[in-house]
Amino acid sequence: MTFNSILLVGCGNMVGAMIRGWIAGGIAPATFTVVNPSPRDLPEGVTQLRALPETGRFDAVMLGVKPQKLAEVAPQVEALVGPGTVLLSVLAGVQLETLAGNFPRSAAQVRVMPNLAAALGKSPVALVGAGLDEAGQAQVDALMAPLGTAEWLAEESLMDLVTALAGSGPAFVYRFIDALAQGAANLGLPAEQAQRLALATVEGASALAAASEHSPGELARRVASPGGVTQVGLDILDKGNALAALVEDTLRGARDRSVQMAAEARTAAKS
Repeated sequence: MTFNSILLVGCGNMVGAMIRGWIAGGIAPATFTVVNPSPRDLPEGVTQLRALPETGRFDAVMLGVKPQKLAEVAPQVEALVGPGTVLLSVLAGVQLETLAGNFPRSAAQVRVMPNLAAALGKSPVALVGAGLDEAGQAQVDALMAPLGTAEWLAEESLMDLVTALAGSGPAFVYRFIDALAQGAANLGLPAEQAQRLALATVEGASALAAASEHSPGELARRVASPGGVTQVGLDILDKGNALAALVEDTLRGARDRSVQMAAEARTAAKS
């Protein structure tokens, strides 16, 4: 069983990446109807509308607007969500309870947290849902498969942390790549060459880590020889546990903002 018709309400960078990933993975472009105030650069065959259709039946409706806009758009979208419709949401911080309250006729509600690598089929996709039976969960799994690796969370409360890790995480990795390149440039390597080498290094290291039977921590240990070049660098990164503490603080801050956004969404839904 598959979703044959999907309405996407709002199409920012994330939803656009998901559409590209789906189509690259073999889902027909005609499956998707996108509603967005301005035209988007999307694959040929995807239906684009400037306003919501007055009528229509969709197997799934995905919310991709800004979280603070939910209360504004929900009444119009709700008319298109029937008892057989699965509601999908990529809205950071908007909880299942809030989604069910705004779309009481929906068959199920599912929060989806991918990242932009969905366009390449390389995204982690965190999922948590309500109202799904075994067949419904398998249907969602099949839809997410072209985007990357689906992970169902045991508790919705973990979604805020996963948003920080898997949703915001690429930005943190990009910062590290930039820091690698900038550090090498500051030490004398031509800037463009430093950036190429930093990108290639991270790409190769990531691919190897994904394919390896060993943990990233163990791989770092295996790369380093006692007293060697790599070990000196690792000793600096590990000094005072500074890197681990910085990353933990980064994730904590992003997670706490997601929690705050959830509270704001609940308040807006009640107003």
